Amino acid sequence: MTSEQLAWMIRRHDVEMTHISGGSHIGAVMSVADIMAVLYTDVLRFRPEEPKWDGRDRFVLSKGHTGASLYICLAERGFFPVEELKTYYQNDSRLSGHVSHKVPGVDVSTGSLGHGVGVAVGMAIAGKQDRKDHRVFAVLGDGECNEGSVWEAAQAAANFALDNLVVIVDHNHMQSLDYCERTLSSGALAEKWRAFGWNVIELNGHDHDALRSALKKNGSGKPTAVIAHTVKGHGVSFMEMDILWHYRFPHTGWEYDQAVTELHRCKPEGVEDPYTPDGIVHPAMPGAKDEADLRSNHTVGETFRPTWFKLQEGAE
Repeated sequence: MTSEQLAWMIRRHDVEMTHISGGSHIGAVMSVADIMAVLYTDVLRFRPEEPKWDGRDRFVLSKGHTGASLYICLAERGFFPVEELKTYYQNDSRLSGHVSHKVPGVDVSTGSLGHGVGVAVGMAIAGKQDRKDHRVFAVLGDGECNEGSVWEAAQAAANFALDNLVVIVDHNHMQSLDYCERTLSSGALAEKWRAFGWNVIELNGHDHDALRSALKKNGSGKPTAVIAHTVKGHGVSFMEMDILWHYRFPHTGWEYDQAVTELHRCKPEGVEDPYTPDGIVHPAMPGAKDEADLRSNHTVGETFRPTWFKLQEGAE
């Protein structure tokens, strides 16, 4: 499976999983999908048949509310049956809304923001002390960078020269109920991580080639921070840059039908949709009020479209 195929599967599974469960955070899963797909196809070292293999790379999904993305990667890579994804967020399911270590392939339960980087730093220190050659990766959110514990961990990582540690910030410019700029702006994240003594790479978080290149081993002698600029809800136009989809799920009717239809328009070759193999023949369409709401939200989304993307487009 290629990273592009896995990224599409993450988005398609997530539409279904949130639709069935009424669960949250589809927008954040859409933004992190490409990062997760590259990690689980081209970067991380693991053995699905031996989840606790000592030689594996360690992975911490610090933004634990996007746990669906990790569950999908693990299922698609053979850690547990794909069919189990349908139990997501259900009573008695081990696939809880936030990441659970009870799932094969999950190194640590997460969900309390600001903790994951500290855990990853501890894992990286242990790897150094034990003279192991595995690496430690952590994915966190930009809103999460408001937590002081993130910067305490960053300072420690630089102090101990943890070049076996990589932090990837899913910089989708949104958090909770608003945009980062209007909640508690983190400012220029790349400069901040660099000021703490890290090797910093800033890139388009939907560019698989750029991600693959950035996540290779580096010879800087420093921990690496990848600032991955992404679009929340990426892949479904009416979800993109709309804070509504931080907590909303695709309801039966036009929301679900249009999300599936849009994903089918960009489905990579060699991928089979396990839910609607041929798409939706006669998808429901939004009504007049829905169309008006969509136009309004799209306008807001354009206003707050990440400056980094605008600068890149202007340079071309």
